[in-house]
Amino acid sequence: MTKKISDYTAANRAVWEVSAPLHEQGAQWDALLAQAGEPGFSVLDSHLTETIRALNLTGGTAFQVGCNNARELLSLRALGLVPKLGIDQSAAFLSQGARLASACGADVKLVEADIYDLPSGLGTFDMGLITIGVLNWMPDLPAFFRIVAGLLADGGRLVIYETHPILEVFDPASATPYEPAYSYFDSSPQEIEEIITYDGQDHGKGETGYWFVHTMGAIVTACAKAGLQICELTEYPHSNREPQYDLYQGRAAQIPMCYSLVAAKSA
Repeated sequence: MTKKISDYTAANRAVWEVSAPLHEQGAQWDALLAQAGEPGFSVLDSHLTETIRALNLTGGTAFQVGCNNARELLSLRALGLVPKLGIDQSAAFLSQGARLASACGADVKLVEADIYDLPSGLGTFDMGLITIGVLNWMPDLPAFFRIVAGLLADGGRLVIYETHPILEVFDPASATPYEPAYSYFDSSPQEIEEIITYDGQDHGKGETGYWFVHTMGAIVTACAKAGLQICELTEYPHSNREPQYDLYQGRAAQIPMCYSLVAAKSA
């Protein structure tokens, strides 16, 4: 039986609900919660920071799709933006986000929703943010970007800071990690069963979710067809994902490991 979009998104929601408790325990969480209360709190790296700063959107409102525990959304305050809306499917992660927002003293709306079935009346914003991993959980990229574009005000900017699709060709856990293991063009859903954390450790199996590899061409085209003007696409040789991918950095035969894309909604 062919799965519907809602089947995939419901499965992926279950994956993240199981994973969430591991992100709210231990020294790393305690440090994050403490840092959130400090002036200038930000978890954004220098590349994303400079990309956003260059947009000169000080005082503008912002939203994030796939905001997880809202740590990145809340970090936008350090760049002069006003974080207003975070959207995620996981209630458990949004609960963490509420704790971080309280520590920051930030007034931000955190909405538990399937991005393909958003509640009405969320408003429009000056900037939208999408970061690592979000696009690969999306079964329908054109529909996703149409919805995201609808949350942007006229003249608003969308900033994507994601893993480069070329990394999906390689398997860092294989005996030959530098040889292509998968097709760049295979867009069929891939089952994900492991509990997801960012520490590179094996935490066993959880629920079964679905991961979709989208080529760079598919991403750019979906943005453009959603009515967004591509302003800038920058590819980087550094990794912004799990530690096991660090082995691809600094090699003589370098590959792009992540990218930033800035798009604008016409005024």
